[in-house]
Amino acid sequence: MIIQSKNVWISSIFTEAQIEMENGKVVAVHPYGSKEVDQDFGEHRIIPGMIDVHCHGGLGFDTNDAHREGLVKWAKGLLEEGITGFCPTTVTQSVEVLTDAVANVAKVVEEGYEGAEILGIHFEGPYLNLKNKGAQPPQYIVTPSVEQFKEYQKAANGLIKIITMATEMDPDFALTRYCAQNGVNVSIGHSGATFKDAVLAVANGANGMTHVYNGMNGLHHREPSLVGAAMRLKDVYGEIICDGNHVDWAAVYAFITSKGRDYCLMIDDALCAKGCAPGNYFLGGNAIEIRANGSAYLQGTNTLAGGTLRFSKGLQNLIEKALIPVDWAINMATINPARYLGVDDRKGKICAGYDADLVVLDRDYEVVQVYAAGKAVK
Repeated sequence: MIIQSKNVWISSIFTEAQIEMENGKVVAVHPYGSKEVDQDFGEHRIIPGMIDVHCHGGLGFDTNDAHREGLVKWAKGLLEEGITGFCPTTVTQSVEVLTDAVANVAKVVEEGYEGAEILGIHFEGPYLNLKNKGAQPPQYIVTPSVEQFKEYQKAANGLIKIITMATEMDPDFALTRYCAQNGVNVSIGHSGATFKDAVLAVANGANGMTHVYNGMNGLHHREPSLVGAAMRLKDVYGEIICDGNHVDWAAVYAFITSKGRDYCLMIDDALCAKGCAPGNYFLGGNAIEIRANGSAYLQGTNTLAGGTLRFSKGLQNLIEKALIPVDWAINMATINPARYLGVDDRKGKICAGYDADLVVLDRDYEVVQVYAAGKAVK
């Protein structure tokens, strides 16, 4: 199959080109108009398939639900918004619930399914700081334990690739070091870490920060805290929610421009209610409500509990509302998360030899077409 556009994203520019796909891979990129094509997308932009490293659910399903049908339905639905790879993300809960949740993901991956590719599990909690718990259920927050985590990873068949934890609660950074030395990205989050705490955590293997600004102490000129560390520690990844509700656009701009183009990750922190009507739902056993602005709140409070933003609109927000350079914004949704997950040798670029995961966007950032492993799916 060969497709073409006058706006194909290659090495940080849009250029006229044809993309040839075969057996799930990009096999060649040709000059525009040089070969007969199966589809001409005109002026529409073609970018690499987007990757979401932090999403709890959608279409009525939550990762903690541990239902095969729900996970498969959600994975297929993600393609509609341009997500071709993702990390199902847990919420703090009991040992039994979390074990079942990660085992369900592992089983779905093993048995096979159609939809966005599961690139790993994001294990958010239960090793958090109670003071910065946000919407995470406090009764299940526990002290980090290497032995317990080994059991979770065993149930997950090794699929846990990211763990969000309050590293200042980790005795002697034991779990931080264990994860870092065993292929798991340690993302500091729901944390009361000071700037110095964060530096020590990074020195012991942490390499990310979860939904920067949210679930952490704010920036102060005499105590920069975790927000300041996210800005200052340049080679540490940082997630940021791009719906305009969790973080003001000026703060989004401040974080991204201080961090740089290669270490920021766009996320939506999506909940089971994504793709559903506003109303009442549950997160980790807590009642939440989806309001007209599209974000979730603990029922009856103003405590944010996640979002429902369509991912392609998050990209638009970064460019048009936060005024982030286009190449920085696209990196945040493509090559940066691919690099974070260690799959940048096959994802995150439009390049010969890479997976044929492509998203076609119109001028309003609506998804026109998606190719997942070379297959047209929308």
